[in-house]
Amino acid sequence: MKSKTAAVLNVKWIGLFCILFAFAGPARAQTTWILKQSTLTYHVTHPLHHAAGVSTAARGKGVCNAGTCTFLVAVPVNSFKSGDTNRDLHMLQIVRGAKYPMVVVRGELPENELKTGTIHADFQIQFAGQTAGFKQVTFQVKRQGSDVQLDGTIPATLTDFKIPAPELLFVPIRNQIPVTVQMTWQEQK
Repeated sequence: MKSKTAAVLNVKWIGLFCILFAFAGPARAQTTWILKQSTLTYHVTHPLHHAAGVSTAARGKGVCNAGTCTFLVAVPVNSFKSGDTNRDLHMLQIVRGAKYPMVVVRGELPENELKTGTIHADFQIQFAGQTAGFKQVTFQVKRQGSDVQLDGTIPATLTDFKIPAPELLFVPIRNQIPVTVQMTWQEQK
C-alpha cells in the first residue's frame, strides 16, 4: 500500500513541476560584456589654446537580456591626465573631485545594435555631483570575434554638470567639453 501511495505522490509532483516549467517558459539567454580596454579624452577650448585630458582607467560591465543591454562604466576623475599637473589639479578642484571621485555612466541600448556599424545609445552620466542624460549618442561599432570596439564622442558641456567655467587671463573656456570615447568590450561566455 505504501508503494502505491508513493507512486501517486511522485506522479502528482512530476505533474506539478511540468505545469510550473510550462508557465516559466524557456530560459532567456543572457550575454555579459566586460570592458577590456578604453581611452576617454575630454577636450577643453580657450581662445588662446586647446587642452585634452586622457584616462585609460575606466572599468565596466554590460548585461544583455531579453533584447536590451544595460551597461555601467566607472572611471576615477583623478585618472585624467593632460600633461600639465597644474591644470590637472585645477580640474580636480573645479569638478569637486575630492567629494565626487568617480565619473559613472549608466546606459541602455537594443542588443541587436551591437551587430551593426552604428549604434545610438541613451545614457546618464554622474559627474561632479550632478547627473546629466544624453539621448541617441552615435557610436561606430567594429566587431572582431568576441570583441566589440565602440568609437564616438559624447557632446558634454560644463552647464550639463553645473561646473563653473575655469578662466585663463579672465577669459573663460568654452562651455563645450566633448569626450572622445574609444572602448573595446569583450563578450563573456
